[in-house]
Amino acid sequence: MTIRPFHIAFPVTNLAETRYFYETILGCPVGRTSETWIDFSLFGHQITAHLCLTESETIPVNTVDGKQVPVRHWGVILEMKEWEILADHLKQQDIDFIIEPYLRFKGEIGEQATMFFLDPSGNALEFKAFKNDQMIFQPTSFEK
Repeated sequence: MTIRPFHIAFPVTNLAETRYFYETILGCPVGRTSETWIDFSLFGHQITAHLCLTESETIPVNTVDGKQVPVRHWGVILEMKEWEILADHLKQQDIDFIIEPYLRFKGEIGEQATMFFLDPSGNALEFKAFKNDQMIFQPTSFEK
């Protein structure tokens, strides 16, 4: 199976801050732009930041592995080496992590490295990498 790039559109409150964050901090090439939106390539996936001048005050969370995970979030599953490089880069950029980079479900089915942080408009992002990509859709021990 060949996986095709996904597309996601999300609200932002400031296009200049958004462009700096995604282009400079995350290293996303810029695609098409307008006065109200910007396309980026996020590891080959098309993400579109749309200007929206209203923002949510609260971010709902669920507890996962003892951490408060934002319910609404998105990101990319990377290969472990890519994830490690990104985690190190973000630490050097002094990113304020919601959940610091760490290994979740260690020794279990679904063992994965994960990290969460917000973009300048408060959108929650998760980047993760599985020890074994064949486990991406396998149920974990607490789901059985």
